[in-house]
Amino acid sequence: METRARYLAIGVFTLAVIAAGFAFVFWLYSGGGFSQRTEYQIRFDGPVSGLLVGSGVLFNGIRVGEVTDLQLNDDDPKQVMATIAVDPKTPVRADTTVGMDFQGLTGAPVITLTGGTASAPTVAGTDGAVPTLVAEPGTGQSITQAASNTLKKLDDILADNAEPLHAVVENVKKFSDALARNSDKVDTVVAGLERMTGGAAASGKLPIYSLKALRDFPPLGEPKRGQIAIPEPQALMSLSSDKILIARNGSDGASIENCQWSDNLPVLFQVKLIESFENSGYFQAVGRPFDAFEADDQLLTDLRTFRIETDPKPVATVAFSAKILSKGRIAASRVFEASVPIDAVDGATAAAGLNKAFDQTVRELIPWAAKNTPPPAAKTAEPAGDAADLPDDSADPPAPDEPMDAPPAP
Repeated sequence: METRARYLAIGVFTLAVIAAGFAFVFWLYSGGGFSQRTEYQIRFDGPVSGLLVGSGVLFNGIRVGEVTDLQLNDDDPKQVMATIAVDPKTPVRADTTVGMDFQGLTGAPVITLTGGTASAPTVAGTDGAVPTLVAEPGTGQSITQAASNTLKKLDDILADNAEPLHAVVENVKKFSDALARNSDKVDTVVAGLERMTGGAAASGKLPIYSLKALRDFPPLGEPKRGQIAIPEPQALMSLSSDKILIARNGSDGASIENCQWSDNLPVLFQVKLIESFENSGYFQAVGRPFDAFEADDQLLTDLRTFRIETDPKPVATVAFSAKILSKGRIAASRVFEASVPIDAVDGATAAAGLNKAFDQTVRELIPWAAKNTPPPAAKTAEPAGDAADLPDDSADPPAPDEPMDAPPAP
């Protein structure tokens, strides 16, 4: 009996020592021991998932203390009041930010203290109470809660915009159906863009055609006219192209494939018109209008038609209006038009037909311009705009405020 009593006393003593060791360690870890701690209260305005007494407190990532108490606010059950004990040297300022973080594989929550300026005052409690810090809104939410809240907001947005989203889907479906119906046209447009940008496979150079300037004019029989400037003609967007245009069954905008003009049509028309005027020898100087060239007159043209028409039979048609501008006034105006039948609708035949029509209209234009542009001496002696006094001018058009002459027969 005496031996057993001695063993029992030894066992009880051993357990007491172990318990005392654990208590001592816990006391040191939780703010007791030989180190002094400063306490703060932190107010959370929402749940603090997983936060426990003993959870760490970090300041700029360095552990400075732990949570010593957790309780609900009696005045507002939504709020959680946490008491922390930290090293007194921790620079907790009035502008220090309070938050929560989740560390490690298990996501253990810790309270984080961040920042604060050196000039900001330290946090102090009123009437000796523990100083209180307020955590940022939303602090304490776990990743799962944050994801759940985000998905809920997204679901609300989708519910509020269900009808507009349905309309967008319907419009996309209609657009895709339209693309399916016009897939062949889309392929044509894409192929045209590839040719224009040089991205298509090389298929040989396209035949390039040009207009021919007129030559072999009869003598004027009068003194040369003065200097005349010929600006680039006005033209619709459909004519501002290097394509040889064709109107099938009265439609506009089509062109003959695998051929083109040597330049944009209005520019090409201007260049060949100036060259034809120079070849006539009827004027002292011909050129484009620019600062150093002070012309006596200007020939203004408006390009109306320059294309192949297939209805009822293929013809090459050229039509433009011309006006003589002298000293800021229109001295004369007329419409020139010609149509030349062609045998086939291909690049070479179309270019040849349009050249013939261009030749006919310009052969009428240049003598008409010479008759309505008096020599420089006559301009000095007579008022501007008296072109009607020139001899043999019965074919001239009336003044601009009267109806123009009908275009000559093709």
